[in-house]
Amino acid sequence: MAFSLVRRISRSLRTVTASRLMSNVPENTVYGGPKPQNPNQRVTLTQLRQKHKKGEAITVVTAYDYPSAVHVDTAGIDVCLVGDSASMVVHGHDTTLPISLDEMLVHCRAVARGAKRPLLVGDLPFGAYESSTIQAVDSAVRVLKEGGMDAIKLEGGSPSRITAARSIVEAGIAVMGHVGLTPQAISVLGGFRPQGRNIASAVKVVETAMALQEAGCFSVVLECVPPPVAAAATSALHIPTIGIGAGPFCSGQVQFLHFFEVLVYHDLLGMMQHPHHAKVTPKFCKQYAQVGEVINKALLEYKEEVSKHSFPGPFHSPYKISSNDLNGFLSELQKLGLDEAASAAAASAEKMESSASLSSQ
Repeated sequence: MAFSLVRRISRSLRTVTASRLMSNVPENTVYGGPKPQNPNQRVTLTQLRQKHKKGEAITVVTAYDYPSAVHVDTAGIDVCLVGDSASMVVHGHDTTLPISLDEMLVHCRAVARGAKRPLLVGDLPFGAYESSTIQAVDSAVRVLKEGGMDAIKLEGGSPSRITAARSIVEAGIAVMGHVGLTPQAISVLGGFRPQGRNIASAVKVVETAMALQEAGCFSVVLECVPPPVAAAATSALHIPTIGIGAGPFCSGQVQFLHFFEVLVYHDLLGMMQHPHHAKVTPKFCKQYAQVGEVINKALLEYKEEVSKHSFPGPFHSPYKISSNDLNGFLSELQKLGLDEAASAAAASAEKMESSASLSSQ
């Protein structure tokens, strides 16, 4: 009887040990294992829609690794975008085209471990969704299941891209659109060129943004377009617009957070003020600077300026549309029945001109 009891206890111990070895949550380690997401803390699409409805600015910052994600999280940023710009700022390529979906998933997973509060959006890289709607949906599923993201972003507004966006939404995945300068299309655009600077291009930006909204996108990025064009698109849409070099009249703004990848730089420069990093920083490492404090301060200032609509101002809204093209653009908007969008574009042009005059004094 005693021998039988010992055998049962031994089997139980082996089972517990095996389950611990198979578990992806280490026990009694400095890392503590992955923490479950708290739905009460994570920013949701519903919360973004509420902010947009109230006229509150939405803050978006890119991140490509765990340390940058922690800073974004600490600052209380609304949306963290894992952009394919990692191809250029992390991997050293001249364009966003070379980065693969598998490489993007590595960045996504790292960011997901560091950012627990923001809505997480992962870019679909070039080559991951152009072939078919099946490819697009499969890639988007991987970004959520393997990358830990909450939504995906895709570029462009061609009929095939609109169809891809609609198919992904119908598959139950939230999609952020992207119009204006779309870096994945530089082969067609002839380089990194701002868009919307003549009548036809400006109208195309607005119409493409509306088509993405119709496809079910929850938001649209407007990159490198003149402020009046961004103002018109923002007025014409019922979903938030997120500006990148598009002036101050979008529903939100994107900023890019870049810094070194190697752990020794984080330690030496004091980039991280976070309990996890404190546990894994070697005792022999001397901190020669507190760069992390500077990063946190910068992110908080950015968040405050976007919330107060003081950023971007005229200096950070460099892309212009001529008076003649602006008048033609307003006329085309009215022909399309977008009178409110035309009024918003006209008002934004006057405001930018007035702000520029004050800045030059």
